[in-house]
Amino acid sequence: MSKKTFQQTSEVFTESSTDSSEKVSFDEVEEKQAVRRLDYQIVPLMTLFYLFSFLDRANIGNARVAGLQRDLNLTDRQFQIAITVTFVPYIAAELPSNLLLRKVGPSLLMPLLLVVWGTVVTLQGVVTSYAGLVTARAFLGFCEGPMFPGIVLYLSGFYTREELSLRVALFFSAASLSGAFSGLLAAAIQNMDGVGGKPGWSWIFILVCSVVLYQVCLTDGYAQEGLLTVVVGIATFFLVPSTPQDCKLLTQQQKDIIVARLARDRPGVNMEPVFSMKEVLRSLSSIHVILVFIQMFCIGTCLYGLALFLPSIVKQLGFSTTRAQLVSVGPFAAGFFVIIVSAYLSDRYRSRSMAVILIGLLAVIGYAMFLSSEHALVAYGSLFLSVPGIYANTPILSAWMANNSEPHYRRATSVALGFVASNAGGILATWSYPMHEGPRFHRTTIMNLVFSVVVILIAVINKVYLSHKNHRKTQCRATLLAPYVEQGLPDGGEKAWLELGDRHPDFLYSI
Repeated sequence: MSKKTFQQTSEVFTESSTDSSEKVSFDEVEEKQAVRRLDYQIVPLMTLFYLFSFLDRANIGNARVAGLQRDLNLTDRQFQIAITVTFVPYIAAELPSNLLLRKVGPSLLMPLLLVVWGTVVTLQGVVTSYAGLVTARAFLGFCEGPMFPGIVLYLSGFYTREELSLRVALFFSAASLSGAFSGLLAAAIQNMDGVGGKPGWSWIFILVCSVVLYQVCLTDGYAQEGLLTVVVGIATFFLVPSTPQDCKLLTQQQKDIIVARLARDRPGVNMEPVFSMKEVLRSLSSIHVILVFIQMFCIGTCLYGLALFLPSIVKQLGFSTTRAQLVSVGPFAAGFFVIIVSAYLSDRYRSRSMAVILIGLLAVIGYAMFLSSEHALVAYGSLFLSVPGIYANTPILSAWMANNSEPHYRRATSVALGFVASNAGGILATWSYPMHEGPRFHRTTIMNLVFSVVVILIAVINKVYLSHKNHRKTQCRATLLAPYVEQGLPDGGEKAWLELGDRHPDFLYSI
């Protein structure tokens, strides 16, 4: 088998700049082995982080069905406010944390967040008032806000653009799994009503949202301790690599292969970035970023509506409390399958727009069925289309945003903006399901249907726009690089990649 040889300056492999150069020679088998070992170290950790994050944040829907709203004497409005306050600090934390991620280091920031929110969410299980619930949810949002955009940005520093969607899908599939697991566990745990003097919904927070208490003593004189969430957070301080060179499962040759293939995919990715507010502003003004921003808002509105209220929706269709928890598992399990398959195909055929369009059609059909059906079982069956149709587009849109933004701080901003939009949609979703409008929630379902159509239309627009931009880059390559060539830099050199980023004529947008 022939070897692929890539020549890079030593900056590719170290942070120092020298005149020396190194050659990394490898064949396809060696490359696949390196990527596979990278997957073994990176993907399970990120999946674990996001599983805890989504489970902790969204399980309030299961707790509501189990009696939280009744026991705390909350009105529908108060319950909605308690959810809303989660999103405000959540949104506020996303952009600053993404800009700081490279400076602070993922190996420090991510485990620290896990430890802190593991503590906060357990305290949520012992609240006895509306004020206590609101306070706990606000702190939870602030601690969890950095996680999702941080993971996407983090993965983009390890994988090529054509590999990113599947890796995002693998960890994001934890959201669907958490929806399935939380329904199963909540159905069982709510039967603990009265244990330790606590209502069943309280145990949903303590045992499910905090994942598991490995040692709990509820008698006076003993404190709850030993959260698995906190233990995992502490353990991962030693497991999360900040860069490919820090991956302990890789040999030095494999580390060099990972770095070289990243440089082949995006020549500027291994250069040490310098923070510039100009890069942040360029991201804010990029048309393709704005288009995906709108899509993420629409998807976020629909997704959080399903994540937070699906157990309540199913219950209003006529299912008992326990049965509502159990049957909510099915749509999320279907979502898990579609997330993985669609992301794999999106990477395999290097197409983001077509994947978004086809997945969006599932959501459109699902919401249309739910709106028009007269039978409860048909309405329930429609969730097997709408849940996958919404959930599966999130990793692809996230990857699309990251794929088309360079250099680092522009990418960090774009990824964060996508999740700001998504979680702003979560605020809208919080106020879109008044229980007196159930079980069909006609106005909300129509809104979700329209939003799903908007996602499809924007995917078409963005596909046309990015195709045009790629064509223009090919035509105007010499003009774009002329200022750098005049400075004696052949093809613009590293300076052109750092300054132009995704506007570089050799950087072709993912379509």
